[in-house]
Amino acid sequence: MARASVREQIVDAAYEQFHRHGYNAAGVKLITDSAGVPKGSFYNHFESKEALALVVMERYGRTRHVEELTDEEVTPLARLRNHFELLAKDIVEFGYERGCVYGNFSNETADHIPAIRTALIEALNFWTGAVATAIRAAQEAGEVTSTQDADVVARFLTNAWEGAIVGERAAKDGSSFAAFFTVAFEVVLR
Repeated sequence: MARASVREQIVDAAYEQFHRHGYNAAGVKLITDSAGVPKGSFYNHFESKEALALVVMERYGRTRHVEELTDEEVTPLARLRNHFELLAKDIVEFGYERGCVYGNFSNETADHIPAIRTALIEALNFWTGAVATAIRAAQEAGEVTSTQDADVVARFLTNAWEGAIVGERAAKDGSSFAAFFTVAFEVVLR
């Protein structure tokens, strides 16, 4: 089996470190040490930590189970629930030690690094748009009686999900996720 390129080793390590510790706590030295490569090799592949963060965000976006929201073999409301359950499972499997890269970066960098802020806006809009599409389909199928604007409800749900992650990172007991699922699926998406 071929060994990953130095660039991929750095991206893999950054993905883990940014996910676990956030942007500010994951310095270039920590990332290169975690990758097992010399610090100088970082700059052969990335102009800056910011540039690496953009690559990590793109990779992270591919792991967010957005495809679950478009699976037409599953009812729209079940798609929504499956999507958020998979996101919860990802967090629980890592002992609540990983947050959401989007949430971490939003808190740490959105006010100070315009390129990351722009990428965050695009990523969050893409995710929220996919949730809104599933909500509209659920409304059209009669699974959701709410006549609220699907885009507004989707923005609320994605923001509420990010808040639930914060609660779980503190409590580590499933209570914030349980509250999210109760309110989201028994109140908001009735």
